[in-house]
Amino acid sequence: MVAILQAVLSGLALGGVYALVALGFNITHSTTKTFNFGQGEFLVAGAFVAVSGLLLLAGKGITDPLNPDDVTLLRYAGSMVISMVVLGLLGVLLYYTAVRPFVGQAGLAWVMSTIGFGIIIQNVALAVWGPSAVVMPSPLGNDVIRVFGAGILPQEIMVLVASIAVMLCIDVVMRKTKIGKAVRAVAQSMDAATLMGINVSAIVVLAFVVSSSLAGLAGLLIAPITTASVYMGLTLALKAFSAAIVGGLNNPRGCMLGGFLLGLLEALVGLWHAELREISIFMLIILVLALKPEGLLGQRQVEKV
Repeated sequence: MVAILQAVLSGLALGGVYALVALGFNITHSTTKTFNFGQGEFLVAGAFVAVSGLLLLAGKGITDPLNPDDVTLLRYAGSMVISMVVLGLLGVLLYYTAVRPFVGQAGLAWVMSTIGFGIIIQNVALAVWGPSAVVMPSPLGNDVIRVFGAGILPQEIMVLVASIAVMLCIDVVMRKTKIGKAVRAVAQSMDAATLMGINVSAIVVLAFVVSSSLAGLAGLLIAPITTASVYMGLTLALKAFSAAIVGGLNNPRGCMLGGFLLGLLEALVGLWHAELREISIFMLIILVLALKPEGLLGQRQVEKV
């Protein structure tokens, strides 16, 4: 039971990261019917920009080694702001260079353009920080906290709390504020939103800013647990996209649910056979797509002819 509880706690923390990135997929898909298939590289950029932000705040160079004494809660919060701002600007650049020229056109040119944009980011990261993984110490230390006998790292608690807080904030903004209603209106119909006086272009750009910032935040949160590596983004983004498919790509709450489900499944199956974790995830995807193609909380899209 202790092992199961520990797996549940760790799985929820990992699921929070999946849910954040999955929510980013939902936001861009709802507004433009496109995805950023370089989202994994945005997560990598978020982690490395955060590391560099910590070093700069500690008075060091961006490629110096990062020591535990350099990472305080205040500097960690500062690096989070730096990472999300930089990634938000990258999201704007992504939209104007790799998505906007192809929106509304036939074909899937935007798929290759977003993948190419992600490859550029990855190679820039390789040129600046190198191929070696960078250790980012947690601002909360590495002393294991015991919960009913199960051990959990303070950083895992931070990941879970921060991810839930961010998702709740976004959910409230989307449902209770004018800007959230504008985003939902654009998601329903760009033409109708334009007729109602909504600046559709600004809303679409905002969607890419938020989506990219969420990837940057996810990279910052996960880096102290897995280390920051230029190669970590693809797997995390693929699982996050899988979470969005399982929960319902057109439902933000479904994306959150899918993230936590996949995190729990991965952790619990890992107790039994670690090599079956990825297999179990994609078996779940196949099962959901077979029984409920729109996802657990997704709505079936009906096209009127």
